[in-house]
Amino acid sequence: MAKGSGQRKGGRLAWTRLDDEALLDQRFCDLGLLLEDSPLAPALGRLDQELARRGFVCRPHFWLAEEWFCPDGVPGVAIPFYLAHPRLARLERRLMHEVEGGNARWLARILRHETGHALDNAYRLRRRRRWRAVFGPASRPYPKSYAPRITSRNYVMHLGHWYAQSHPTEDFAETFAVWLAPHSGWRTDYQGWHALRKLRYVDELMQEIRTVPPPVRSRRLIEPLATNRRTLRQHYRDKLAADERADARRYDSRLLRVFGLRYENPRRQPAATFIRQVRPQLHRLLLRRSQLHPYLVHHVMRMVIRRVGELDLVVAGSLRVTERELFALIERIVFDFVRRGRERYTL
Repeated sequence: MAKGSGQRKGGRLAWTRLDDEALLDQRFCDLGLLLEDSPLAPALGRLDQELARRGFVCRPHFWLAEEWFCPDGVPGVAIPFYLAHPRLARLERRLMHEVEGGNARWLARILRHETGHALDNAYRLRRRRRWRAVFGPASRPYPKSYAPRITSRNYVMHLGHWYAQSHPTEDFAETFAVWLAPHSGWRTDYQGWHALRKLRYVDELMQEIRTVPPPVRSRRLIEPLATNRRTLRQHYRDKLAADERADARRYDSRLLRVFGLRYENPRRQPAATFIRQVRPQLHRLLLRRSQLHPYLVHHVMRMVIRRVGELDLVVAGSLRVTERELFALIERIVFDFVRRGRERYTL
């Protein structure tokens, strides 16, 4: 095995001591990651308990891969490698400026969503006439990008960027995830929304299938890390090349008026860290003033945090002035999202 590979020394993976440049040259198959020994194990245990409380006999299987995905026809879920070790999560954050599923709440939401896909595959739900009538045909081409209807009440709000609107299968998975969440108040949260019809259908459908063994029981692993000979460097090169954030880049000039550049202020606090610190009070104030859905405010805050990290911005002025200017900017972005949504769509 190559130097710096997944060999364990004293119970520790050797590559954890490498700097980022050396770590990027490691192959996935040499990392030696084990799902059961990773920080993911407690979250998977909690998901299993959620399914057990609902009475499901079917359980998806999980494995580590490069990214999140649930392959068509396989009742299982691939989980990205960077969630299996804190050292890899730090690398992901440095290069991509966020870790998708990097906290307990976010991880639980994604796992419920992917479980919806797995159950769809296990029971071939998308073939049902009523499923297609409620969510649309799964055969619809999957878009490379989509423009969400920000104020639409036809879809649940669960993962970011109004993901339920991207495709019928995502609409189902998002609706299932909202339904599955412990102590979910979907009946009241979505009162008066067209999305409530979808939630009621999912509730009825899950009552029907939960105690029935699924017809599809494959335990196949698609693109697992153990057989992946690509390096982390190749992975991130491809990922960065495909990463498009036109919405975020739209506000770069305004962000540069609020924050400074690191190379000009090398010892100042990173803007992303500052925004995370003041996010709770800004979030509460924005909700009070805008009367908009918390989902939209959360989306804008997350987008801004990620973008200031990409631009390597820092707090150059006083904290009080910066916080005031930041609030004004985020409020403007929130209403800009709403305005552009209303201009582009008849809701």
